[in-house]
Amino acid sequence: MSFPCRRFELGRKAINQGSEKGTGVARFDRYLLSQLMALFGFFALVLVAVYWVNRAVVLFDQLISDGQSAWVFLEFTALTLPNVIRLVLPIAAFFAAVYITNRLSSESELVVMQATGFSPLRLARPVLYFGLVIMLMMSVLLHVLVPASRAKLIERQGEISQNVASRFLTEGAFLHPAPGVTFFILSITPQGELRDIFLSDTRNPDAAVTYTANSALLVRADTGPKLAMFQGMAQSLDARTRKLSVTRFQDFSYDIGALIAERGERQPTPDEMSTMRILAERAALGEALGLTTDQLRLVVHDRIVDSCLGLVTALIGFAALLIGGYSRFGLWRQIALAVALLIVVQLTANASSSYTQQNPVFWPLIYAPILVGLALAFMLLLYSGRQRHVLPESPALATGARS
Repeated sequence: MSFPCRRFELGRKAINQGSEKGTGVARFDRYLLSQLMALFGFFALVLVAVYWVNRAVVLFDQLISDGQSAWVFLEFTALTLPNVIRLVLPIAAFFAAVYITNRLSSESELVVMQATGFSPLRLARPVLYFGLVIMLMMSVLLHVLVPASRAKLIERQGEISQNVASRFLTEGAFLHPAPGVTFFILSITPQGELRDIFLSDTRNPDAAVTYTANSALLVRADTGPKLAMFQGMAQSLDARTRKLSVTRFQDFSYDIGALIAERGERQPTPDEMSTMRILAERAALGEALGLTTDQLRLVVHDRIVDSCLGLVTALIGFAALLIGGYSRFGLWRQIALAVALLIVVQLTANASSSYTQQNPVFWPLIYAPILVGLALAFMLLLYSGRQRHVLPESPALATGARS
């Protein structure tokens, strides 16, 4: 017996054994699901690493240049990971489905399973299980972990912004510690002395004041941190009389603590709240944030749609390659078709999201990309069922049968 015919007999035997055991998931389902999960883990790890490195480079430049420690850098990069994972999981699911389907097709395993009586819809069952697992992971990320990480990240950014050293001790850059305040340091000596200071305070538009000094020190006082400037002058412009007053000073202290106190408390946005909190406090949140109930509902439904993307990408990747049948030259045309269909789904998502953002009352339209993606996958499976190659039509299997 030739090798293709041996595969045919082994496939039929595996199906019979799976039927005799009466298990909900046949042996082929477990085999394909395990292959998909293994490749999904590999692709997810690679993509997360790529995204994380790109994000880490930007964070490293921002935090280290602001005088933060390596521990703060690691904390910030860890808080960005849930959102990075959320972005790459649907892509990793698509890559895993395409890679495994292409490999099974090139090794004639899909041909064998179809010849034993498996329809395309039946072959897609383990892919459906795989997509549901990805959807569950995405749901946990979108409804719980991503909002929690965003809230913690913004909280830590606020704490760091309250750190006077990180906000003011940056040389060669114009800083804006508060609205209407501009601060510039030309250089900082190893002893911590600030050289060539420029400070513009336009919070009062009727009396804008600009301070310049040869040197300055950042000192702590009982009432808060202060900037002690030496050998400088203060220029005050009266907007009503258009008169400029210049005052020279040997030393002058500027209250920096007042700038910090003015920042006040910030109301968290829905992106920083879990789905359960939004649903439980939607009335109070709508009043506090100035959002309608439809707008808050749209945030929740948008998360549900995003959690379903892994299921859609996996099914499209599998169904598009299934219509190609067996080919020794690979399934590159089918892979290009799968990518094109994903672009269609993404364009639908962009259009529906843009429209529902402007018209929140039509929030059900947010589910359009999911329905379009599932419909495309289903039609591809039906088409492959009509075009599938049975055993006598396969040259390899026919040769094996004659032998």
